[in-house]
Amino acid sequence: MPSPPQGYYAVSAGPPPPRPALSHALKADVCIIGGGFTGLSAALHLAVKGAVTALVEAETIGFAASGRNGGQIHTGLRKEQAELERWLGPIHAHELWTLSDEAKTLLRDLVASHAIACELKSGLVIAAHNTRAAQALADDTAHLARHYAYFAARMMNAEETQLALGTTLYPAARFDSGGGHLHPLKFARGLATAAERAGAALWEHSPAVTLEPEKTHVVVRTPDAAIAADRVILATDASSGALVPALAPFIGHVESFVTATAPLPSELAHAVLPSDAAVADTRHVLDYYRKSSDGRLLFAGRESYFRPPRDVAALVRPRMLRVYPALAGVPTEYAWSGTVGITRTRMPHFGRLGERVFFAHGYSGQGVALAVLGGKLLAEAATGSPERFDVFARVPAERFPGGEFLRKPLVAAALLAFKVMDAL
Repeated sequence: MPSPPQGYYAVSAGPPPPRPALSHALKADVCIIGGGFTGLSAALHLAVKGAVTALVEAETIGFAASGRNGGQIHTGLRKEQAELERWLGPIHAHELWTLSDEAKTLLRDLVASHAIACELKSGLVIAAHNTRAAQALADDTAHLARHYAYFAARMMNAEETQLALGTTLYPAARFDSGGGHLHPLKFARGLATAAERAGAALWEHSPAVTLEPEKTHVVVRTPDAAIAADRVILATDASSGALVPALAPFIGHVESFVTATAPLPSELAHAVLPSDAAVADTRHVLDYYRKSSDGRLLFAGRESYFRPPRDVAALVRPRMLRVYPALAGVPTEYAWSGTVGITRTRMPHFGRLGERVFFAHGYSGQGVALAVLGGKLLAEAATGSPERFDVFARVPAERFPGGEFLRKPLVAAALLAFKVMDAL
């Protein structure tokens, strides 16, 4: 039997609570389009403020990337802080760091305050795929300690890395106690429940078809209804360009592939990833993995800018066995894929469409914490306090080259170049 769209996550989370499609006209202070981490966080924070909040989701809560990702909680952004300092200046770089570090605290606070059962754990390992990457990782770790007083990360040599991960593949790694991992679909559903309890209305199977700006409001039309809202939040990540074509040049689509083994037998349960941290390596086209609460190895690897293959497990499994050859006899029970929204700069893209529509997308693989923060910042901006939102909105966005028809082939060529660089 094929995996559901969210693979192991959907099976282990169980059936979701039913939510109806929107079938009548209504008014709202803020209409949110998209039921992933960004939209759900925005809905929760708006409802807590007392705003009349309506969220429409084309499928079901957590259907896309928010319910299919690796569940990893990362520190910082995809660009290193030293690079951000050179690009944006030290003041802006420090503002971005402060917000990105807040993202992890916000996530943990939401889990605790709303009693979200999402298997949250601490610990993230960034594993160097060669000695050059190990030196760059060590330099970045020292920079974070020296200039940002971030002491939760420490370097591990080859022996320490082997003891933490149960593999001899990596020459060094960084252990970050500030990072971590969780069950993403359970977390998304928990955010949805918290938002509803706070007063937000959530509608599933209600895709936004058009945005129609009026003089005093914006009309969001779905197939069977319309919402007249004072403000609109577009929280559809990789799908944003489909609703707003002007955003399409700023969004790249990457298919990421995830698998889940059967529960590991007792003789391997402590030998494979004994630290129980989440792991991501330093390659551009990276491997990332962690253990589930029921003792499976969740392993993700390979990327594609086109459609996913029919047999995702066959694509990912050789990469897993390269890291853990002892798993050759352990079957892969679930395999699935999801579309990740990336930007050319690998920085989140925040902005406005006119005066009433706000958007955030392009977390580029680090959206578990950053998207939750993004939702909070969108809620602040939509209710008249855009200062923190503007810290991200001031980051220059860059278009992908090629236009509508050549964009994907050119980005695919860039992916191939990255794969070559990873092998050097």
